[in-house]
Amino acid sequence: MAQVTGFEEFELRPELMQALAKMGFSQPTPIQQQAILPMLEGRDVIAKAPTGTGKTCSFGVPLLECYRPDCKDIQAVVLCPTRELCIQITDDLQQLAMFMPEVRIVALYGGQPINRQITALKKKPTIVVATPGRLLDHMNRGTVWLGNVYTAVLDEADEMLKMGFIRDVRKIINATPGDTQVVLFSATISREVMNVAWEYQRDAVEITVEAEGDARPQITQYAMEASESERLDAITALTKHLDLHRTMIFCNRKSTVAWLNKQLQKRGLSVDCLHGDIPQGQRNRVMEGFRKGKFEILVATDVAARGIDVDDVEAVFNYDIPDENEYYLHRIGRTGRAKRHGISITFTTSGDQFRMRDIRKYTRSDIEDIVIGENGVPQHADGTVL
Repeated sequence: MAQVTGFEEFELRPELMQALAKMGFSQPTPIQQQAILPMLEGRDVIAKAPTGTGKTCSFGVPLLECYRPDCKDIQAVVLCPTRELCIQITDDLQQLAMFMPEVRIVALYGGQPINRQITALKKKPTIVVATPGRLLDHMNRGTVWLGNVYTAVLDEADEMLKMGFIRDVRKIINATPGDTQVVLFSATISREVMNVAWEYQRDAVEITVEAEGDARPQITQYAMEASESERLDAITALTKHLDLHRTMIFCNRKSTVAWLNKQLQKRGLSVDCLHGDIPQGQRNRVMEGFRKGKFEILVATDVAARGIDVDDVEAVFNYDIPDENEYYLHRIGRTGRAKRHGISITFTTSGDQFRMRDIRKYTRSDIEDIVIGENGVPQHADGTVL
Protein backbone atom coordinates (compact mmCIF):
# COMPACT_ATOMS: atom_id res chain seq x y z
CA MET A 1 0.00 0.00 0.00
CA ALA A 2 1.30 3.47 -0.92
CA GLN A 3 2.64 5.77 1.79
CA VAL A 4 0.72 9.03 1.86
CA THR A 5 3.46 11.00 3.57
CA GLY A 6 2.65 14.17 1.63
CA PHE A 7 -0.82 14.39 3.21
CA GLU A 8 0.34 14.12 6.84
CA GLU A 9 0.69 17.90 7.19
CA PHE A 10 -3.10 18.21 6.91
CA GLU A 11 -3.58 16.03 10.03
CA LEU A 12 -6.44 14.10 8.47
CA ARG A 13 -8.56 11.52 10.25
CA PRO A 14 -7.16 7.95 10.00
CA GLU A 15 -10.05 6.72 7.84
CA LEU A 16 -9.20 9.31 5.18
CA MET A 17 -5.48 8.54 5.26
CA GLN A 18 -6.30 4.85 4.90
CA ALA A 19 -8.49 5.56 1.86
CA LEU A 20 -5.84 7.76 0.22
CA ALA A 21 -3.28 5.01 0.69
CA LYS A 22 -5.58 2.36 -0.77
CA MET A 23 -6.33 4.61 -3.76
CA GLY A 24 -2.60 4.92 -4.49
CA PHE A 25 -2.04 8.54 -3.45
CA SER A 26 1.48 9.30 -2.24
CA GLN A 27 2.09 13.04 -2.67
CA PRO A 28 -0.58 15.73 -3.16
CA THR A 29 -0.70 17.41 -6.57
CA PRO A 30 -0.12 21.19 -6.72
CA ILE A 31 -3.85 21.97 -6.63
CA GLN A 32 -4.35 19.62 -3.67
CA GLN A 33 -1.36 21.12 -1.88
CA GLN A 34 -2.76 24.63 -2.23
CA ALA A 35 -6.51 24.05 -1.82
CA ILE A 36 -6.91 21.49 0.96
CA LEU A 37 -5.53 23.55 3.85
CA PRO A 38 -7.54 26.76 3.16
CA MET A 39 -10.69 24.67 2.83
CA LEU A 40 -9.94 22.91 6.12
CA GLU A 41 -9.58 26.36 7.69
CA GLY A 42 -13.05 27.30 6.41
CA ARG A 43 -11.79 29.83 3.86
CA ASP A 44 -13.57 30.50 0.58
CA VAL A 45 -11.47 29.39 -2.40
CA ILE A 46 -11.42 30.27 -6.10
CA ALA A 47 -9.09 27.95 -7.98
CA LYS A 48 -8.06 27.97 -11.61
CA ALA A 49 -6.66 24.58 -12.58
CA PRO A 50 -6.61 22.56 -15.82
CA THR A 51 -8.29 19.20 -16.33
CA GLY A 52 -6.61 16.18 -14.79
CA THR A 53 -4.84 17.92 -11.89
CA GLY A 54 -6.70 16.17 -9.06
CA LYS A 55 -9.43 18.71 -8.34
CA THR A 56 -11.96 16.22 -6.92
CA CYS A 57 -9.56 15.15 -4.18
CA SER A 58 -8.79 18.83 -3.51
CA PHE A 59 -12.33 19.47 -2.30
CA GLY A 60 -13.26 15.87 -1.42
CA VAL A 61 -10.68 15.55 1.35
CA PRO A 62 -11.82 18.72 3.20
CA LEU A 63 -15.50 17.82 2.81
CA LEU A 64 -14.94 14.44 4.46
CA GLU A 65 -12.49 15.72 7.07
CA CYS A 66 -15.02 18.33 8.20
CA TYR A 67 -17.88 15.81 8.40
CA ARG A 68 -19.91 16.26 11.60
CA PRO A 69 -21.37 12.96 12.89
CA ASP A 70 -23.89 14.80 15.06
CA CYS A 71 -25.56 16.49 12.06
CA LYS A 72 -28.03 14.36 10.10
CA ASP A 73 -28.79 17.01 7.46
CA ILE A 74 -26.97 17.61 4.17
CA GLN A 75 -23.61 19.10 5.14
CA ALA A 76 -22.07 19.79 1.72
CA VAL A 77 -23.27 20.23 -1.84
CA VAL A 78 -21.18 19.88 -5.01
CA LEU A 79 -22.58 21.39 -8.21
CA CYS A 80 -21.33 20.34 -11.65
CA PRO A 81 -22.49 20.94 -15.24
CA THR A 82 -23.28 17.41 -16.54
CA ARG A 83 -24.74 14.15 -15.32
CA GLU A 84 -21.58 12.29 -16.36
CA LEU A 85 -19.37 14.50 -14.23
CA CYS A 86 -21.90 14.22 -11.40
CA ILE A 87 -21.58 10.43 -11.48
CA GLN A 88 -17.79 10.59 -11.69
CA ILE A 89 -17.44 12.96 -8.73
CA THR A 90 -19.82 10.81 -6.68
CA ASP A 91 -17.76 7.70 -7.44
CA ASP A 92 -14.54 9.49 -6.46
CA LEU A 93 -15.99 10.80 -3.19
CA GLN A 94 -17.36 7.37 -2.33
CA GLN A 95 -13.85 5.97 -2.82
CA LEU A 96 -12.44 8.60 -0.46
CA ALA A 97 -15.15 7.70 2.07
CA MET A 98 -14.66 3.94 1.76
CA PHE A 99 -13.68 3.65 5.45
CA MET A 100 -16.36 6.08 6.63
CA PRO A 101 -19.56 3.97 6.29
CA GLU A 102 -21.61 6.55 8.19
CA VAL A 103 -21.07 9.07 5.36
CA ARG A 104 -23.71 8.85 2.64
CA ILE A 105 -23.13 10.50 -0.76
CA VAL A 106 -26.01 10.91 -3.22
CA ALA A 107 -25.94 11.95 -6.89
CA LEU A 108 -28.86 14.00 -8.25
CA TYR A 109 -29.06 14.51 -12.01
CA GLY A 110 -31.57 14.58 -14.82
CA GLY A 111 -32.32 11.40 -16.73
CA GLN A 112 -32.56 9.22 -13.62
CA PRO A 113 -36.02 8.46 -12.13
CA ILE A 114 -36.70 11.13 -9.52
CA ASN A 115 -38.49 8.66 -7.21
CA ARG A 116 -35.28 6.67 -6.89
CA GLN A 117 -33.47 9.87 -5.87
CA ILE A 118 -36.19 10.76 -3.37
CA THR A 119 -35.75 7.33 -1.76
CA ALA A 120 -31.99 7.95 -1.48
CA LEU A 121 -32.59 11.40 0.03
CA LYS A 122 -34.83 9.92 2.74
CA LYS A 123 -31.75 8.06 4.03
CA LYS A 124 -30.24 11.40 5.12
CA PRO A 125 -27.18 11.87 2.86
CA THR A 126 -24.15 13.77 4.14
CA ILE A 127 -23.02 15.10 0.75
CA VAL A 128 -25.11 15.77 -2.35
CA VAL A 129 -23.47 15.94 -5.79
CA ALA A 130 -25.86 17.43 -8.34
CA THR A 131 -26.52 19.20 -11.58
CA PRO A 132 -28.18 22.56 -10.82
CA GLY A 133 -31.48 21.89 -12.56
CA ARG A 134 -32.20 18.59 -10.82
CA LEU A 135 -31.15 19.91 -7.40
CA LEU A 136 -33.45 22.89 -7.80
CA ASP A 137 -36.25 20.51 -8.78
CA HIS A 138 -35.78 18.62 -5.49
CA MET A 139 -35.66 21.87 -3.54
CA ASN A 140 -38.97 22.95 -5.09
CA ARG A 141 -40.49 19.55 -4.19
CA GLY A 142 -39.29 19.89 -0.61
CA THR A 143 -37.14 16.74 -0.81
CA VAL A 144 -33.88 18.67 -0.28
CA TRP A 145 -33.13 21.22 2.45
CA LEU A 146 -29.81 23.07 2.44
CA GLY A 147 -30.21 24.94 5.72
CA ASN A 148 -27.25 23.17 7.40
CA VAL A 149 -24.82 23.11 4.46
CA TYR A 150 -21.35 24.24 5.53
CA THR A 151 -19.66 24.04 2.09
CA ALA A 152 -20.92 24.61 -1.46
CA VAL A 153 -18.52 23.58 -4.24
CA LEU A 154 -18.92 24.64 -7.87
CA ASP A 155 -16.83 22.28 -10.02
CA GLU A 156 -16.09 23.28 -13.62
CA ALA A 157 -17.77 26.56 -12.74
CA ASP A 158 -16.93 28.19 -16.08
CA GLU A 159 -18.64 25.44 -18.06
CA MET A 160 -21.65 25.33 -15.74
CA LEU A 161 -22.26 29.07 -15.95
CA LYS A 162 -21.64 29.15 -19.69
CA MET A 163 -24.37 26.50 -20.09
CA GLY A 164 -26.89 28.94 -18.60
CA PHE A 165 -27.19 27.66 -15.03
CA ILE A 166 -26.41 31.02 -13.40
CA ARG A 167 -29.96 31.61 -12.07
CA ASP A 168 -30.21 28.06 -10.71
CA VAL A 169 -26.78 28.36 -9.08
CA ARG A 170 -27.78 31.63 -7.39
CA LYS A 171 -31.02 30.12 -6.06
CA ILE A 172 -29.13 27.14 -4.67
CA ILE A 173 -26.42 29.18 -2.93
CA ASN A 174 -29.06 31.58 -1.58
CA ALA A 175 -30.76 28.57 0.07
CA THR A 176 -27.63 27.80 2.12
CA PRO A 177 -26.70 29.65 5.35
CA GLY A 178 -25.10 33.08 4.96
CA ASP A 179 -21.76 31.84 6.31
CA THR A 180 -21.54 28.82 4.00
CA GLN A 181 -18.05 28.25 2.61
CA VAL A 182 -18.18 28.77 -1.19
CA VAL A 183 -15.51 27.07 -3.30
CA LEU A 184 -15.09 27.55 -7.08
CA PHE A 185 -12.98 25.25 -9.26
CA SER A 186 -12.66 26.30 -12.89
CA ALA A 187 -10.41 25.74 -15.90
CA THR A 188 -10.81 29.42 -16.80
CA ILE A 189 -11.86 32.40 -14.69
CA SER A 190 -14.55 33.89 -16.90
CA ARG A 191 -16.58 37.03 -16.21
CA GLU A 192 -19.49 34.83 -15.07
CA VAL A 193 -17.25 33.01 -12.58
CA MET A 194 -15.94 36.31 -11.23
CA ASN A 195 -19.48 37.62 -10.81
CA VAL A 196 -20.40 34.63 -8.64
CA ALA A 197 -17.16 35.02 -6.67
CA TRP A 198 -17.82 38.72 -5.99
CA GLU A 199 -21.41 38.02 -4.95
CA TYR A 200 -20.92 35.02 -2.66
CA GLN A 201 -17.30 34.78 -1.54
CA ARG A 202 -15.59 36.65 1.29
CA ASP A 203 -11.83 37.21 1.31
CA ALA A 204 -11.35 34.18 -0.93
CA VAL A 205 -8.01 32.43 -1.31
CA GLU A 206 -7.07 32.66 -4.99
CA ILE A 207 -5.20 29.67 -6.47
CA THR A 208 -3.79 29.27 -9.95
CA VAL A 209 -2.19 26.03 -11.08
CA GLU A 210 -0.74 26.00 -14.57
CA ALA A 211 -0.19 22.74 -16.44
CA GLU A 212 3.57 23.06 -16.50
CA GLY A 213 6.55 20.94 -15.59
CA ASP A 214 5.61 17.66 -13.94
CA ALA A 215 1.94 18.69 -13.89
CA ARG A 216 1.78 19.36 -17.64
CA PRO A 217 0.37 16.39 -19.55
CA GLN A 218 2.89 14.73 -21.87
CA ILE A 219 0.88 14.81 -25.10
CA THR A 220 2.36 14.65 -28.59
CA GLN A 221 -0.03 16.55 -30.85
CA TYR A 222 -0.55 15.88 -34.57
CA ALA A 223 -2.78 17.31 -37.31
CA MET A 224 -3.75 15.45 -40.48
CA GLU A 225 -5.56 16.81 -43.51
CA ALA A 226 -8.16 14.23 -44.56
CA SER A 227 -11.60 14.03 -46.12
CA GLU A 228 -14.41 12.22 -44.31
CA SER A 229 -13.80 8.94 -46.12
CA GLU A 230 -10.05 9.25 -45.59
CA ARG A 231 -10.54 9.76 -41.86
CA LEU A 232 -12.00 6.28 -41.43
CA ASP A 233 -8.95 4.78 -43.14
CA ALA A 234 -6.65 7.00 -41.09
CA ILE A 235 -8.22 5.98 -37.77
CA THR A 236 -7.92 2.31 -38.74
CA ALA A 237 -4.31 2.72 -39.89
CA LEU A 238 -3.20 4.76 -36.86
CA THR A 239 -4.94 2.44 -34.39
CA LYS A 240 -3.14 -0.56 -35.89
CA HIS A 241 0.25 1.09 -36.46
CA LEU A 242 0.44 2.69 -33.00
CA ASP A 243 -1.04 -0.43 -31.34
CA LEU A 244 -3.75 1.60 -29.58
CA HIS A 245 -6.10 -0.15 -27.16
CA ARG A 246 -7.65 2.79 -25.30
CA THR A 247 -8.81 5.64 -27.55
CA MET A 248 -11.37 8.45 -27.52
CA ILE A 249 -12.74 10.08 -30.69
CA PHE A 250 -14.54 13.43 -30.42
CA CYS A 251 -17.14 14.73 -32.87
CA ASN A 252 -19.05 18.02 -32.85
CA ARG A 253 -22.48 16.53 -33.57
CA LYS A 254 -24.54 13.64 -32.21
CA SER A 255 -25.36 12.43 -35.73
CA THR A 256 -21.66 12.17 -36.57
CA VAL A 257 -21.01 10.18 -33.39
CA ALA A 258 -23.73 7.65 -34.25
CA TRP A 259 -22.61 7.34 -37.88
CA LEU A 260 -18.92 6.98 -37.02
CA ASN A 261 -19.67 4.37 -34.37
CA LYS A 262 -21.46 2.20 -36.95
CA GLN A 263 -18.72 2.65 -39.55
CA LEU A 264 -15.98 1.63 -37.12
CA GLN A 265 -18.02 -1.37 -35.98
CA LYS A 266 -18.31 -2.48 -39.62
CA ARG A 267 -14.52 -2.41 -39.80
CA GLY A 268 -14.32 -4.80 -36.89
CA LEU A 269 -13.05 -2.30 -34.32
CA SER A 270 -14.02 -2.58 -30.64
CA VAL A 271 -16.09 0.59 -30.24
CA ASP A 272 -19.07 2.18 -28.51
CA CYS A 273 -20.41 5.72 -28.30
CA LEU A 274 -21.89 8.44 -26.10
CA HIS A 275 -24.15 11.32 -27.13
CA GLY A 276 -27.11 13.22 -25.73
CA ASP A 277 -29.84 11.12 -27.39
CA ILE A 278 -28.71 7.90 -25.70
CA PRO A 279 -30.84 7.02 -22.61
CA GLN A 280 -29.11 7.68 -19.31
CA GLY A 281 -29.06 4.03 -18.22
CA GLN A 282 -27.31 3.03 -21.42
CA ARG A 283 -24.88 5.95 -21.10
CA ASN A 284 -23.92 4.78 -17.61
CA ARG A 285 -23.27 1.27 -18.94
CA VAL A 286 -21.13 2.63 -21.78
CA MET A 287 -19.08 4.79 -19.42
CA GLU A 288 -18.54 1.91 -17.02
CA GLY A 289 -17.64 -0.41 -19.90
CA PHE A 290 -14.99 2.00 -21.16
CA ARG A 291 -13.50 2.42 -17.68
CA LYS A 292 -13.28 -1.37 -17.31
CA GLY A 293 -11.76 -1.87 -20.78
CA LYS A 294 -14.69 -3.81 -22.25
CA PHE A 295 -14.15 -1.98 -25.56
CA GLU A 296 -11.20 -0.03 -26.94
CA ILE A 297 -12.63 3.05 -28.69
CA LEU A 298 -15.15 5.53 -27.32
CA VAL A 299 -16.75 7.95 -29.81
CA ALA A 300 -18.42 10.92 -28.12
CA THR A 301 -19.56 14.52 -28.18
CA ASP A 302 -17.89 17.01 -25.84
CA VAL A 303 -20.67 17.26 -23.26
CA ALA A 304 -21.37 13.51 -23.16
CA ALA A 305 -17.72 12.68 -22.47
CA ARG A 306 -17.15 15.37 -19.86
CA GLY A 307 -17.47 13.00 -16.93
CA ILE A 308 -15.13 10.36 -18.35
CA ASP A 309 -12.06 10.24 -16.13
CA VAL A 310 -9.81 7.36 -17.20
CA ASP A 311 -6.09 7.54 -16.49
CA ASP A 312 -4.82 5.29 -19.29
CA VAL A 313 -6.37 6.73 -22.47
CA GLU A 314 -3.56 6.35 -25.01
CA ALA A 315 -4.83 8.65 -27.76
CA VAL A 316 -7.49 11.21 -28.61
CA PHE A 317 -8.78 11.82 -32.14
CA ASN A 318 -10.54 15.06 -33.04
CA TYR A 319 -12.72 13.80 -35.88
CA ASP A 320 -13.98 17.38 -36.14
CA ILE A 321 -12.06 20.47 -35.06
CA PRO A 322 -13.83 21.72 -31.92
CA ASP A 323 -15.79 24.95 -32.21
CA GLU A 324 -13.98 26.54 -29.25
CA ASN A 325 -10.32 26.50 -28.26
CA GLU A 326 -11.17 25.48 -24.69
CA TYR A 327 -12.83 22.33 -25.98
CA TYR A 328 -9.60 21.39 -27.75
CA LEU A 329 -7.82 21.43 -24.39
CA HIS A 330 -10.62 19.53 -22.68
CA ARG A 331 -10.51 16.87 -25.38
CA ILE A 332 -6.80 16.22 -25.56
CA GLY A 333 -6.68 16.42 -21.75
CA ARG A 334 -8.38 13.00 -21.68
CA THR A 335 -4.97 11.49 -22.51
CA GLY A 336 -1.52 11.99 -21.02
CA ARG A 337 -2.82 11.52 -17.48
CA ALA A 338 -1.10 10.17 -14.36
CA LYS A 339 2.32 11.01 -15.88
CA ARG A 340 1.66 8.74 -18.87
CA HIS A 341 2.46 9.82 -22.43
CA GLY A 342 -0.48 10.56 -24.72
CA ILE A 343 -1.15 11.29 -28.39
CA SER A 344 -3.73 13.56 -30.03
CA ILE A 345 -4.59 13.62 -33.75
CA THR A 346 -6.80 16.36 -35.19
CA PHE A 347 -8.31 15.90 -38.64
CA THR A 348 -8.45 19.00 -40.82
CA THR A 349 -9.44 20.16 -44.30
CA SER A 350 -7.56 22.48 -46.64
CA GLY A 351 -9.62 25.42 -45.33
CA ASP A 352 -8.71 24.87 -41.67
CA GLN A 353 -5.19 26.35 -41.70
CA PHE A 354 -6.24 29.58 -39.94
CA ARG A 355 -8.31 27.67 -37.37
CA MET A 356 -5.33 25.42 -36.56
CA ARG A 357 -3.05 28.45 -36.36
CA ASP A 358 -5.42 29.90 -33.78
CA ILE A 359 -5.38 26.65 -31.75
CA ARG A 360 -1.58 26.51 -31.87
CA LYS A 361 -1.39 30.09 -30.60
CA TYR A 362 -4.00 29.55 -27.89
CA THR A 363 -2.45 26.33 -26.57
CA ARG A 364 1.17 27.39 -27.19
CA SER A 365 1.69 23.88 -28.53
CA ASP A 366 3.70 22.31 -31.32
CA ILE A 367 1.17 20.46 -33.47
CA GLU A 368 2.99 18.50 -36.17
CA ASP A 369 1.41 17.79 -39.56
CA ILE A 370 1.42 14.11 -40.53
CA VAL A 371 0.11 12.08 -43.48
CA ILE A 372 -0.82 8.52 -44.35
CA GLY A 373 1.71 7.24 -46.88
CA GLU A 374 0.93 5.28 -50.02
CA ASN A 375 1.68 2.09 -48.10
CA GLY A 376 -0.99 2.98 -45.56
CA VAL A 377 1.56 3.75 -42.84
CA PRO A 378 1.42 7.07 -40.91
CA GLN A 379 4.37 9.33 -41.72
CA HIS A 380 5.93 12.61 -40.67
CA ALA A 381 5.96 15.38 -43.29
CA ASP A 382 9.54 14.40 -44.25
CA GLY A 383 8.43 10.87 -45.13
CA THR A 384 9.81 9.07 -42.08
CA VAL A 385 7.51 6.57 -40.42
CA LEU A 386 5.61 7.82 -37.38
